[in-house]
Amino acid sequence: MADLGKKYCVYCLADVTSLRLRCTECQDIELCADCFSAGAEIGNHRRWHGYQLVDGGRFTLWGPEAEGGWTSREEQLLLDAIEQFGFGNWEDMAAHVGASRTPSEVMEHYVSMYIHGNLGKACIPDSIPNRVTDHTCPTGGPLSPSLTTPMPPLDITVADQQQLGYMPFRDDYEIEYDQDAETLISGLSVNYDDEDVEVELKECCVDMYVRKLKERQRRKNIARDYNLVPAFLGKDKKEKDKPAKRKISKEEKELRLKLRALYQFMSNKEIEDFFENMHKERMLRTKIRELQRYRRNGITKMEESAEYEAARHKREKRKENKNTANSKRGREDGKESEFAAIENLSGFELLSDREKVLCSSLNLSPTRYLTVKTIIIKDHLQKRQGIPSKSRLPSYLDKVIKKRILNFLTESGWISRDAS
Repeated sequence: MADLGKKYCVYCLADVTSLRLRCTECQDIELCADCFSAGAEIGNHRRWHGYQLVDGGRFTLWGPEAEGGWTSREEQLLLDAIEQFGFGNWEDMAAHVGASRTPSEVMEHYVSMYIHGNLGKACIPDSIPNRVTDHTCPTGGPLSPSLTTPMPPLDITVADQQQLGYMPFRDDYEIEYDQDAETLISGLSVNYDDEDVEVELKECCVDMYVRKLKERQRRKNIARDYNLVPAFLGKDKKEKDKPAKRKISKEEKELRLKLRALYQFMSNKEIEDFFENMHKERMLRTKIRELQRYRRNGITKMEESAEYEAARHKREKRKENKNTANSKRGREDGKESEFAAIENLSGFELLSDREKVLCSSLNLSPTRYLTVKTIIIKDHLQKRQGIPSKSRLPSYLDKVIKKRILNFLTESGWISRDAS
């Protein structure tokens, strides 16, 4: 006869008093974890039915051979405590788990099972990519004491230190950036009777001071990265010893201008390495395209490429000379065809070069121009002799053409300026 108070799996009759899975759609169907994971079905019960986990809180996650005999309820309390109190607060975690566990037991169990155990090996990778900086650590974070830790002193002479007001043992200057930043916290004091608004105001002052310290340190780092102090003193020997820099293309200048806002997140060396690598990439791509062009033209050896390039250069030179000759011939033909509209008309041979240009621009036939010219000069001579004359200009001559012809005859000296 089965013991009273115990529960058994309806499929394999195993003892499931500590942990069982109960079907929410069938009555009196309770399975062990093995049968449930295998998809056991019995009677009207099917494996896709909903289920409910019934936990007595007395089974162990790591098996009976695990040290300490931690139950599932204690494991759950431990995980809640590590999330609530944080890693390292073992006393608070032990109090949360229960009086039966000491802080040392809590620490040993968590480290051995969740960090160095199989669960930790499966979840924690050997190398953590893009690891977030711990700002509470002693060094390395902007809110850590390393913010005020002095850097190695500048390698300058005593005279230069006096000139700059530099204190090498503190890596400080007599006049720092935002010299009055310390006044924000110099008069602060925390009192037990401070109201919440006063406490928040003091915290804001401390936050402002930290921001000013960060900006001060950032400026010092920039001065070191870009070697500004030796450059200011005129003793930048390292820059003189460096090889000549390559010529920067227009596209790279535009890209540098667009990325200027990101310079504050990178050091000078990182920026120069970035653009240098981009330049190398462009050179490699160009070389690859050149080699592909050789291969398309049947060249498989570098020795053959020199002969190919020489022949290609000669071919392009001949083509360029041919284009130049054609352009010269086209310009000469253009000059000859400038008067094509009027050169076949009668009277063209009687015109001067300037008159040909005038007739061509006015779209006026040579005979009509000569007629107008004769009438204007004749009228001008009669007026000079005092003989009254009436203008006999043709009706097809409009005012614009008449004015252009009068100005031309005046500039050429055929008539006087007063007559025009």
